[in-house]
Amino acid sequence: MSDVAGASSPNLVDSVIRIGRFTAVMYKPHYVLYGVLWVLALEGTAALVSQPDSPWHPTGSTVLRIVVVAFVLLYLRMVDEQKDLDYDRIHNPDRPLVTGAITATELRAAMAVIAIGAVIVSLSLSVVSALMIAAVLAYGLALWGLERLSVTIRTDILVNLAVTYPVQLLVTAYIVLSAADTGEVRATWRSAAVALIFAGAFLQFEFARKTSRASRPTEHLYSNTLGPLGSAAVALFCAAVAALTDVALVQPWTYSVGESVVAWIPLVLLLLPIWGAVTFLRGDRQEYPVLPAVLFILTLYVTLIAQSLTLT
Repeated sequence: MSDVAGASSPNLVDSVIRIGRFTAVMYKPHYVLYGVLWVLALEGTAALVSQPDSPWHPTGSTVLRIVVVAFVLLYLRMVDEQKDLDYDRIHNPDRPLVTGAITATELRAAMAVIAIGAVIVSLSLSVVSALMIAAVLAYGLALWGLERLSVTIRTDILVNLAVTYPVQLLVTAYIVLSAADTGEVRATWRSAAVALIFAGAFLQFEFARKTSRASRPTEHLYSNTLGPLGSAAVALFCAAVAALTDVALVQPWTYSVGESVVAWIPLVLLLLPIWGAVTFLRGDRQEYPVLPAVLFILTLYVTLIAQSLTLT
């Protein structure tokens, strides 16, 4: 992919400033918050269900994993900015790469720095950590290539999801396997099953943010393929998978009444996506409400962290 036409060749200082501006615009603080909560909730829950008799608390290794994941999410945002350029020229003309606020060359240079740093930091944790984060970085680039080669992957939103979502699973695997290598988690089928919680939580948000009653065939909306009702139903189903998986793994009934309260909270949190679905389906608005989906993820992750810190 070539740089935006007419862009001059900035010096290093200008490039760093432009990358900083890109990050400020396209990588908002809530992305960082999501990365922090993701690592803490995932590591803590995997520790809780795999070694419930051992107290869990964040360590220096946890902090390094948070730093790596936060920068890798920025790396993947940079990949998206380039692979979605043609789509953004039509639907998001204010994006930095479209407007020339940054060039593809600058994004690729920043990606290279992030990739090298992520692998080095992960190698300080363990060889497996370095290999797993390298797999995440490589898959991100592979997605870019696949979308350029395949019209179906670019235009069929369900096929695109099937191809792109595994990068999230690879990040989840990185966190769990790295934590197992550094001693915070025991590698068992239970720690692997925790991935279902985070897959369900993320996918309910993914479907919610791309569902509408309006017919917009040129946009990438799940409701274009599944219909508004079908897309809303999938979002709600994914939320239920997240909450029910946590309850099945944590088993609140095995704790005292006082302790079990925090373990049952995920079921209560299902009221948030239910509220979003009901609001949408009764016709109050054209667009699926994203706020309940966001609140479900954030409150669920905070609850998972609380479970991990208290149920030992």
